[in-house]
Amino acid sequence: MNHQFIYTSLTRISNLAEIEFDVVKLDRDQWETGDYIVTRILDPGSNTLNLELPTGRMRGVIGGESIVGALGERFATLEATGTWREVKADLRMHVLTGGGLMGKLTSKSIFLPNMMEVAYTGHASRNGRKLTMDDFVETVEPVPFNTPVILFVGTSMSAGKTTSARIVANHFKVAGYKVVGAKLTGAGRYKDILAIKDVGANEVMDFVDVGLPSSICPPEIYKTKLDQLLSRIEHQKADVAIVEIGASPLEPYNGDLAINALRDNIKCTILSASDPYAVYGLMAAFEIAPDIVTGIASNTLAGVQMVKRLCNAKALNLIDSSTTEELKELLSVKTGFDLSQNTPALRN
Repeated sequence: MNHQFIYTSLTRISNLAEIEFDVVKLDRDQWETGDYIVTRILDPGSNTLNLELPTGRMRGVIGGESIVGALGERFATLEATGTWREVKADLRMHVLTGGGLMGKLTSKSIFLPNMMEVAYTGHASRNGRKLTMDDFVETVEPVPFNTPVILFVGTSMSAGKTTSARIVANHFKVAGYKVVGAKLTGAGRYKDILAIKDVGANEVMDFVDVGLPSSICPPEIYKTKLDQLLSRIEHQKADVAIVEIGASPLEPYNGDLAINALRDNIKCTILSASDPYAVYGLMAAFEIAPDIVTGIASNTLAGVQMVKRLCNAKALNLIDSSTTEELKELLSVKTGFDLSQNTPALRN
């Protein structure tokens, strides 16, 4: 590995760390989403900021180091927004996620520390041609998607989707089923799908695997990428897919397209919510009737009862072990899989 650079997790589908490349400055009109670029750290920001490596591990930084990441966009309701399209003539930008998503910061929460500021050095290039995430995507044979889905959606980012998905994935693995974990929308990080891998998922994948630094892109591009991603999931021949829609379907990450593509295969929908009123809003906007509401809205009896009265939905705090048997019973009823034993009838 060339230790001249810090390779962020958005480079995990590439061979940039193993095979040499040139760094070539390109005019702004040649930049595109998904381009691999090299930047130099001008201001590391808060001392709490780390970069996510291709392994998923976090690494601290100092000023002056060089990062390999990808141009992209982020539009997070609770943290920060930014896009490479707003980079000015000084070629300064920010690391919008620890995974190496690069773009100009356009807004951030007052509760968020200063973002890492970097300067564009050039594009990663070989043989006179810039390198992009698409260059490293391994295509698979397109197949119809038929895998049963447990869908995890949220009323916002950081609502508890990944925690809930990890718990449910573990129940299916303990019962002996083959599980694939996938994140279909969001901004590129590796930690969310690794959390599913950590509890035993046979395979995990996300939109980065099909060449997207985040799922903010034109709908026609996203639909093509989503078809590739769903084919990848189907090729695993798993008993069940644990699928997360990152952020919220109301945000510009194409979550609505992902949900519509999955509707015929969704066996159970688990909604992580910040409060009962957010549950009501999401149900109205997307005609989603969650089988379980969890997250902050389920933390107290007051929240559970409000979800019931306002939304006529069942709220369970999945991190409370006293709800485990009720959760497993509900999942068994919805999916047809027996989670009470370790000898399931495997899918053909």
